[in-house]
Amino acid sequence: MSEKRIKSALISVYYKEGLEEIVRTLDKLEIKIYSTGGTFDFIRDIGIAAETVESLTTYPSILGGRVKTLHPSVFGGILARRDNPEDAEQLIKYSIPEIDLVIVDLYPFEKTVGSVDDEGEIIEKIDIGGISLIRAAAKNFKDVLVVSGREQYLRLLTLLNEKKGMTLQEDRKFFAAEAFKTSSNYDTAIFRYFNRSAGIEVFRESINTSYPLRYGENPHQKGIFFGDQDKLFDKLHGREISYNNFLDIDSAVGLIDEFSETTYIIIKHNNACGVASRPDPLDAWKDALACDPVSAYGGVIVVNVPVGEEEAVEIDKIFFEIIIAPEYSGKALDILRQKKNRIILRRKKKAGNPYYFRSLLDGVLWQERDLSTELAADMKAVTLKVPTVNEIEDLVFANKIVKHSKSNAIVLAKNKQLCASGIGQTSRVDALKQAVEKARSFGFDLKGSVMASDAFFPFADCVEIAHKAGITAVVQPGGSVRDQDSIDYCSANGIAMVFTGKRHFKH
Repeated sequence: MSEKRIKSALISVYYKEGLEEIVRTLDKLEIKIYSTGGTFDFIRDIGIAAETVESLTTYPSILGGRVKTLHPSVFGGILARRDNPEDAEQLIKYSIPEIDLVIVDLYPFEKTVGSVDDEGEIIEKIDIGGISLIRAAAKNFKDVLVVSGREQYLRLLTLLNEKKGMTLQEDRKFFAAEAFKTSSNYDTAIFRYFNRSAGIEVFRESINTSYPLRYGENPHQKGIFFGDQDKLFDKLHGREISYNNFLDIDSAVGLIDEFSETTYIIIKHNNACGVASRPDPLDAWKDALACDPVSAYGGVIVVNVPVGEEEAVEIDKIFFEIIIAPEYSGKALDILRQKKNRIILRRKKKAGNPYYFRSLLDGVLWQERDLSTELAADMKAVTLKVPTVNEIEDLVFANKIVKHSKSNAIVLAKNKQLCASGIGQTSRVDALKQAVEKARSFGFDLKGSVMASDAFFPFADCVEIAHKAGITAVVQPGGSVRDQDSIDYCSANGIAMVFTGKRHFKH
C-alpha cells in the first residue's frame, strides 16, 4: 500500500527558523518526536514533548558532537522495510522504533568556506550524521518521508495539513529526489574545496538555484538559467530576462570590466557595436551610440559610472532592451522606467567564476577564462615607426574590444572610440574589409586610426589594406611564420606595429 501514516519523526536541524510551526503541527497530529541537542532544547522550550535520540541509542553525543545519530537504533528505524518480515522481526528483537519522517538540514559548509580561511573550522562544517540520515531516509522512500532543508518546510506543512499525517509514495519519492539534490550538491561543494589543492581533473558542478526562462535561444526551445542573478544585480524594472538577454549581459559586463575610465558600451548579439571612453558620461554615451546607431537598436547598454538625468534623457531616445549601471539618479530612473518592458539592472558586484565551460559532443569543454589584458607595457614595437602616446592609448583601447569580439575579429578605433569591427568572419581579410566598409558607412575618417586583431596575420595583405584605409598603428599577438612580411610592409609604409604575444580567439 503506497499510503502511509506518519507516526514518528526524527528532527535534527542546524537552522531553527520556520521549525516551530512544523513541530506544533506534528504534535497536533499526535506524531511522536525524537530529537537531538539544540533542536531538542528548541522543541522543549516551545512546550512540545519530545524524546532525545540518546534515549534510543543509550549513548550520549560524543567526540565534540561529531557522533550523535550514527547508531543502529536510529538508522534501523529509518531503513527498515515495513513490508519485509525479517526487518520487522529485527526491529522487535533489538527494540528499535520505526521512524517515518526525518527532518534534517546540514552544516553550512559552503557559507563557511566563503567566510573563513581556517581549515579546521571549515572541516568541522562537513556534516556526517545529517547527510547519512538524509541518504538513508531517501533510500527508503517507500516507507519514509525526508525533508532535507528549510526551503521544503512550506511543502511539508501543506502536506501535513491537507492529508492529516498521511503520505503517498509519490509524495515521498518527490522529497527523496529533493534529498538527493541536497546531498549531491553538498558533496560537490566539499569535493571542490579539497580539489583546490588536489587538482584532480574531473568535472563537478552543482547549482541548486534555477531561473526558468520564457524560452531558450529560440521560441521552440526550452531554457533555464541556473544561478543566482540576485547576487550580481538588482533588477529595478522591466520584464523577465531572456536566454539571449543573459548572453548579452555576460558579454556586456565582461567588456566593461576592462575599463577604468568612464565608458559606455552597446552590445548586440554578444559583440560590441558601440564603445567610447570620455571624461564626461554624456559625451561617452553620444560617442558610443555614434559608432553604429543602427545596430544599437534593441541592444544592451552598460556603463561603469552612475547614470544621471542628462544621459537618461538621451538614452531614452532609442529603443534598447537592457541597461546596466552601478547606480542611477532618481530622475534618471523615472525617465528610463517610462517603457514598461525595458530591463534596468543595478550591478552589485563582479562575477567571480575563474573558468568557463560549455557542453558539446555528449561531454564538457572546460577552460580558464581569458583574464589577460595587455597594457602599454605589454606592447612590443616591432617596426621602424614607434606608436605615439595617443596611438598607444588607442591600441590598448582597441585590443580590449577585440578580445571580447567573436573570431575572426578586427577592431578599428580612434580617440578611444570604436569606429567599427569585423567579427565572426572565416577570413581575417574579410573581417578587416567589413570593418573598413562599416566605418566609412557611418562617416568615420579612418586616417590616424588604429587596428587590433585577435590573432596574427598569416600574410601582409591585412596591413596593406589597413594602410590604404588610413590606419597608422596596429596591434596583434604575432606568432606567424611570416610575421616579417607584415613587419616589413609596415616599416616601408610608415605604420607602427606592436606585438603582445597573446592571442584572443573567442568562439
